[in-house]
Amino acid sequence: MSLIVVGLSHHTCPVSVREKFAFGQEEIAPSLAKMQQSGLADECVVLSTCNRVEVYVASPFSGSEAFKRIHHFLQQDRGCEEEALLPYLYSHVDSDCIEHLFKVASGLDSLVLGETEILGQLKDAYQCAVGAKSTGKALNKLFQKAFHVAKHIRSNTGVQRGSTSVGSVAVELAERIFDGLEGKRVMVIGAGDTSEKTARSLLSRGASELLVTNRSMERARALAHELDGRAVAFEDWQEEFHHLDIVISSTSAPTYVLNRYKVQQLIQHRPATPLLLIDIAVPRDIDPEINELENVYVYNIDHLQSIAQDYLEQRQSELTKCKTYIRSKAQEWLEAWKTPPKRGEETDSYFQAGPSGAS
Repeated sequence: MSLIVVGLSHHTCPVSVREKFAFGQEEIAPSLAKMQQSGLADECVVLSTCNRVEVYVASPFSGSEAFKRIHHFLQQDRGCEEEALLPYLYSHVDSDCIEHLFKVASGLDSLVLGETEILGQLKDAYQCAVGAKSTGKALNKLFQKAFHVAKHIRSNTGVQRGSTSVGSVAVELAERIFDGLEGKRVMVIGAGDTSEKTARSLLSRGASELLVTNRSMERARALAHELDGRAVAFEDWQEEFHHLDIVISSTSAPTYVLNRYKVQQLIQHRPATPLLLIDIAVPRDIDPEINELENVYVYNIDHLQSIAQDYLEQRQSELTKCKTYIRSKAQEWLEAWKTPPKRGEETDSYFQAGPSGAS
C-alpha cells in the first residue's frame, strides 16, 4: 500500500483553474465513495479550499500508478479535458506525502505563511471523510498526527506571529496607538485597492465608522456601499476631520493632499487624542513632516512594507526549525506504518482504526 496526495494549489495554478476543480461540500462524500468503489483507493480524504484541491489516498497501487488513476478520476469527476488538469497537478508519495500534509496542517504551505484557517478546513475535510466511512487505520492515524504536529508548531514556534501584509500591519499599528480599535472612526481618501483592504482590516477589528471620499463621487459611493460606510464629497472631507481617528490616503495627486500647515490647522478643532495617518499613495499624499506634530503618527507604504518584511523574516527564521521537526515526525510515522506487527500484535494501538483524538 502507498500513501499519496495529488492536488493543485495557489503554488501551481491561478484561481481561474482552481475554481474549475473545487468540490462543493455536498459533492465530496459521493466522490469519496466513487474512488473507493473504483478500487483506486482503500482510504481517501478530499480537501477543497479557495487555495487548493487535494486528494489524500491510501492506495493498493504504487505511487506512479496511483497518480495516473487519481488524475483520471479527477478528470472524469470534474468533467474536464486531460490537458486542462495535468500541467497543474503535483503529487507526493509516502514520506513526501506525510511531510506535505504536516506542512499544510501547520500553515507552512499557505499563501500567508503560518495562517491558521487551513487547520480548521483540514479537520472539516477529515471529519467529512470519516462520516463517509472512507478512512481507516492509515489515514485516521495520519490525520490525527498531522493535527498534533500543527498544534506543536503553533505552540512552540514563532512562525505564526507577526503581520505580513500592509493591511494587517496597519491594523497592528493602529491597535498599539489606540490600545484597541473599538469606536474608532476611519476615513479613506481615494479608492485604491490597498486602501480598501486596509480599511476592511480596520473594520474587522472593531473600527465603528468608515467615511470614503474620492474625486469621483460615484467611486466613493461604490466603495462606501461595499464597506457599509458613508461617502463624502471630495471638496467637503476636511469638514469631517475633527471627528477622525485614522485616515488612509491613496490618491493619484501630484502633490501632498495633506501638508503640515493644513493638518496643523485641522487638528486645532479636534480632541487631543492620537491621529493615525496611513499614506499608501505613490507618490506620497501625506507630508512626512506632519509626523513632528504632537499626537499625530504618519506611516507611508515603505514603513508598512518594511515592518511586514521584518515580520516575514522573523517567520522565515522559524521555518527551518519547523521543517526539521516535521521531517523527523514524518519519518517516525512512516517507520511505524511500514514496520510489520509482531506475532500477536496485529492490532498495534498506533494504527487502530477510528477517528479518536481528531479534534
